[in-house]
Amino acid sequence: VIDYALTKVMPKQAPASASIGEHVYVDLGLSVKWATCNVGASKPEDYGDYFAWGETKPKSTYKWSTYKWCNGSSSSLIKYNTNSSDGIVDHKKTLDPSDDAAHVNWGGSWRMPTKAEQDELRINCTWIWTIQNGVNGYRVTSKKNGMSIFLPAAGYYEDSSPYGDGSYGDYWSSSLCTGSPDLSYYLYFDSSSANWYSSNRCYGRSVRPVCP
Repeated sequence: VIDYALTKVMPKQAPASASIGEHVYVDLGLSVKWATCNVGASKPEDYGDYFAWGETKPKSTYKWSTYKWCNGSSSSLIKYNTNSSDGIVDHKKTLDPSDDAAHVNWGGSWRMPTKAEQDELRINCTWIWTIQNGVNGYRVTSKKNGMSIFLPAAGYYEDSSPYGDGSYGDYWSSSLCTGSPDLSYYLYFDSSSANWYSSNRCYGRSVRPVCP
């Protein structure tokens, strides 16, 4: 059961546990520790950068013709593919460190969360829709130890256009979608709920790193 609440009162943020390099994490009592900021952000409410799945740099256009791991279309994948009708098959289902935006940009033991780790965050925390320094998003508070992080509703990019910023959040996992290798799993939330979805790998979404 996931707990949700709607409020415009910002709960007090629990103090962060420690940092790796310049980046701070919070121990929520889960299997991994969660960063306090998105990749490309300098504070928790900043949107940060947007990445296509498996790419490590932001760009101006997010579509199949500009996607690194295909030859121009979703049926010509050249990496992370389990289906022969979609291109070159390698059976990779999780991003390599060299293709992980969190690891490449932050270094150390930082990486993108798996779908299972995002599900753990959803299930084991209370999610409160709130406003932090003028930015909509969720205060995510651990049911295990009361520590919390803030996830801004940064929306996503399709082609060269932003969608949904201020209304919902899209956060990539490192996990390929089962059965549809042109899709990857991501954490989606709006003001009423949070859940996992799968979508085109070429779209630009936020990345919130984790560490052991």
